[in-house]
Amino acid sequence: MRRLVTLAWAVLAFSLVVISLGALVRATGSGAGCGRSWPTCGGELLPELEGARAIEFTHRAFSGIALILVVVLAVLVWRHTGKGHPARVGVVLAVAAIIGEALIGAMIVLAEWVAEDTSVARAVSVPLHLMNTLLLLAALTLTIHWLRGGGRLSFRHNRRMAWMVAAGGFALLLIAASGAVTALADTLFPDEGLTGDFSEDAHFLTRLRIVHPALAVLAAAIGWWAASRSGPVRSGAARALPVLVGLMLVSGGVNVMLGVPVWMQLVHLFLADLLWIAYVFASAQALQVSEATASRLSPSR
Repeated sequence: MRRLVTLAWAVLAFSLVVISLGALVRATGSGAGCGRSWPTCGGELLPELEGARAIEFTHRAFSGIALILVVVLAVLVWRHTGKGHPARVGVVLAVAAIIGEALIGAMIVLAEWVAEDTSVARAVSVPLHLMNTLLLLAALTLTIHWLRGGGRLSFRHNRRMAWMVAAGGFALLLIAASGAVTALADTLFPDEGLTGDFSEDAHFLTRLRIVHPALAVLAAAIGWWAASRSGPVRSGAARALPVLVGLMLVSGGVNVMLGVPVWMQLVHLFLADLLWIAYVFASAQALQVSEATASRLSPSR
């Protein structure tokens, strides 16, 4: 089982690399590098790589490897765990999410919601893609939790904690979605500035740019207040959360001050992914129950 846990960690880490490459594609405007062609690149399996095409093709290649890794992990989890093991649920969700990643990516390319496109459809598809990505990370994180011997999750055993976890998760998803829209606006309208965001002829994407930092600061304040009123924190993942939130706020401010350079966008996104993973781990540890308790709470009992 230890080797299986190591593999699951490796798949999770590789997924973070793929996510960063996807952000690089968006930030550099390389989404049209392969043209309106999927899964081939410009109609070729191994195209000549240069410029935008090299960036887009590299992302596609790594995405394909990630799909294979998740499927391999799923097969091994089913082979080495017994019937009813919760890790099977986690890895099935991971497979569904990675397939969703491929389908959403294909839709974006074939509909040409890439490069300089400023349509509403693209503004919707970008956060949708990110939401599916977070589902993938959550599924892999839960799979690791259960492979390491973590208990099943119960939302009935501690309803107050369940509501807190749900509210925190919803807040993080909302902030992530607004962040995706802000990142898209930064890519398409990099020189607008705060004043330009609210001019009469400003694009709707630039008008939405202020929503993300406002939500992030508000959520951080509420989270700090909630944490100050809760009991002592024992989980390592939970202890990491305030540190990651602080780093997120600092990196976001630095990102804006530097004029949202690509490398800083990638750092900010990477920290956001780590924050989400830590939150899922902390939530799983807060909601887990023993097998005996899970059996007693089962509706069939």
